[in-house]
Amino acid sequence: MSKTKKAAAAVVKADRELSHKTAAHRETPAVKRIEAAGDLADQPPLIVLSVVTILVGAVLSRPAVAKNGVRMLASHLVATGLKNVVKHSVDRTRPAKAIDSGEHRFKKGESRDHDQTSFPSGHTAGAVAIASAVAHDAPGAALPAYAVAGAAAAAQLPSGKHYLLDTLAGAVVGYIGEKVASAALHAAEAALDGIRRRQPSAHRPDRSSPT
Repeated sequence: MSKTKKAAAAVVKADRELSHKTAAHRETPAVKRIEAAGDLADQPPLIVLSVVTILVGAVLSRPAVAKNGVRMLASHLVATGLKNVVKHSVDRTRPAKAIDSGEHRFKKGESRDHDQTSFPSGHTAGAVAIASAVAHDAPGAALPAYAVAGAAAAAQLPSGKHYLLDTLAGAVVGYIGEKVASAALHAAEAALDGIRRRQPSAHRPDRSSPT
């Protein structure tokens, strides 16, 4: 075994041992409350948050707020898509299942079994994507936004849903998701601006037409 493979195996082993210890009390009421709080970073709540932000911006005539809601939604959708690609390419047994069965799988695969799709953390990916979108339009809110995303990621460990490496990978996916979504939105805005500039103004005659 090469040094790189040995190092990777050592990291995975340490990650597994740490996460299993963290999830040892996953059935206690306190951890169940933490788990419930972490579930606020699941896909439906984050989509609702994004849509509500868009609607609030529209109703209050705050284009900047509505635009941020669009960025949040787009970032979340892109991050979710990227997360799914990785999940369907890597099989990893969730901590709770591994603890109960005594078996841990972490290798290339395409399982759709929920217990074998621990990597990466979708909750973390979504939360970081939303936080990055907020930070993009409101830099002053970056710290609290990322703090909330970090709390959502941390909640995945004691509940036995994810390993630490899963959450770190999810954070990377979420960050990339926002960057891709923002680049796409910027390109769309530039294209629309170009179309508007090419259109004749309603306040002056079109000089290209014969008089």
